[in-house]
Amino acid sequence: MAAGTSGNPNRQKMINLMYLVFIAMVALNVSGEVLNGFEKVGNGLNSMLEGAEQSNIAASNELQAAYTLQPEKSKNAFLKGKEVQRLADSVCTLLEQAKQAIVEKSDGNAFTTIENIKHKDDMNAAPSVMLNPITRLGEKTRHQIDQFRELAASHISSPNKKEALLKTLSTDKKGNKSWEEQLFEGMPTIAAITLITKLQTDIRSVEGQVLSQLVKDIDVGDLRVNKVLAQVIPDSRIVMQGGTYKAQIVLSSIDSLAQPEIIVNGKTLPQEAGGVFTAVATRAGTYPIKGTIKMRAGDGSLMSRDFASEYIVTEPMASVSPTMMNVLYAGIDNPLTIAVPGVASEEVSATMSNGTLSRKGNVWIARPNKVGQESVISVYTTSRDGVKRKIADNRLRTRALPDPLPFIEYKDDKGIVKRFKGGQISKRSLLSASGIKAAIDDDILDISYRVTGFRLTFFDSMGNAIPEVSNNDQFSSRQLSAIRGLSRGKRFYITDVTAVGPDGISRKIPTIEVIVQ
Repeated sequence: MAAGTSGNPNRQKMINLMYLVFIAMVALNVSGEVLNGFEKVGNGLNSMLEGAEQSNIAASNELQAAYTLQPEKSKNAFLKGKEVQRLADSVCTLLEQAKQAIVEKSDGNAFTTIENIKHKDDMNAAPSVMLNPITRLGEKTRHQIDQFRELAASHISSPNKKEALLKTLSTDKKGNKSWEEQLFEGMPTIAAITLITKLQTDIRSVEGQVLSQLVKDIDVGDLRVNKVLAQVIPDSRIVMQGGTYKAQIVLSSIDSLAQPEIIVNGKTLPQEAGGVFTAVATRAGTYPIKGTIKMRAGDGSLMSRDFASEYIVTEPMASVSPTMMNVLYAGIDNPLTIAVPGVASEEVSATMSNGTLSRKGNVWIARPNKVGQESVISVYTTSRDGVKRKIADNRLRTRALPDPLPFIEYKDDKGIVKRFKGGQISKRSLLSASGIKAAIDDDILDISYRVTGFRLTFFDSMGNAIPEVSNNDQFSSRQLSAIRGLSRGKRFYITDVTAVGPDGISRKIPTIEVIVQ
């Protein structure tokens, strides 16, 4: 029966794992290669979605046929199936509309389609659409998924299957963040599209489980046998070198007590393997899985189905990416994202030389010690059986923090806080400012420094320099008095500014020329 392919938990596990591999990379610098990776996963999910929809149509046709032949026996299951299909269609339509809205928001073009997105790396479109407080689209989506989940679960009798279904479509909060905030905050457009496609796939998969259960409940035996398919269901199609590839090879909708003959790559699986094919991943590459599954039908005839798949063995690798810079800076906290493709974040650990490394949720904080010395971050994974394995060493340069720039912070006529870094400024703005501040503000770093002293140098009518000194970051009374006495076009200089950064180092920073408007 075709519907049997939609209700397999191992297939769902494969979908979720493929999704997690690429979502784990979203916190990295979003390169073209990563964006293409999301697009490839999205294409794969779309293929799975189409397959699930076709399977669900086949199951729906079976319910319709059963209802036509035996309306009294099949009416209850038929009506339940229609209700599940209606709600599944409603949720998937809403999700499709959300994808289109994100794409249009990202490109700023109402004619943009999902197939020709230009700004795949846009970080604002997804949260703007899904977390909009007016349309509340994310919240509406969550409510519809909740409604569908509860309806679907009510038609599943197996406690284990029901638990898996509820987990697949869970919309629980984590901490103070709602389900929609967890999924769409800071999410690039292409990642959000992939995520929504994954949600649609989950909805159709659960719909298939329910339809399959309803067909089974009314025992449409002949129709099921006519639609038997052979399947290869791997735990994952991507295997790290040194790991083990596992795949369940099954015949959909077949009695679990029957033992089919399974031939994989020319070799027959032993009966005690229970249909599980294993292969040790010794070298990187792509490896085919081909064969035949044979079984006796109810009338004694031999039924045979061919299958084909493949698995990918990758070299061990880990990604370590500073989230706001390409190097580590001594004396401050450097946020990092550490990920190993195909491995859950809780199974990843890391250590660091030349400093300390700590973890805060999904973000790592590196604090290097010595400037000019490499910081080596070693990444490890721990398997479910407790085996710890070193994946990679990542070397990052360690630099001292650059010098900050001094500035005067003031409010303009509209009350907007601005930073004056030299040139012309009104006397009113000067007198409203409290003193001198300093910071690194170069679109990469945003680090404040504490000013410990500075000098204002004025000039009298004879051109003689008149210095006025402050021993903190505030204008002294003598400095303020001198500023009040300046006429339009006069200038003075802010010199000998000393500031201390978070690394504890005191620095003398550049001079500012001030011209009174």
